[in-house]
Amino acid sequence: MSNRTVRVNELVQREISDILRRRYQSESMVITVAEVRVSPDLRDGRVFVAIVGTEEAVEERLRWLRSKAPQIREELGRRIVLKYLPKFEYVLDRSAARGARILQVLEEIEHPRPARDAGTPE
Repeated sequence: MSNRTVRVNELVQREISDILRRRYQSESMVITVAEVRVSPDLRDGRVFVAIVGTEEAVEERLRWLRSKAPQIREELGRRIVLKYLPKFEYVLDRSAARGARILQVLEEIEHPRPARDAGTPE
């Protein structure tokens, strides 16, 4: 990945986070922009978001975010100057949930629960 692409990724991530925080404060409280990846030609990109909540709430927030994509892109176009402003796809980033599950498994290995004596006569 070129330095320019890395810089654009970081800039877009920062700006989308700011747009969500300022314009959609109450609706976007549980949404974190985890990463942005734009294509080398800057025409397409993916915005990876982490959303806190139940599976149902996460899907609802992701649908809401995708519905706001045109407005977010428009605001982004006012803030940054690029020859081509990428069209973004919003994708759920499940790495935080996977990391939490790995930590839980490691904790269970380190501190196993005592086995129950099921069915042993007294």
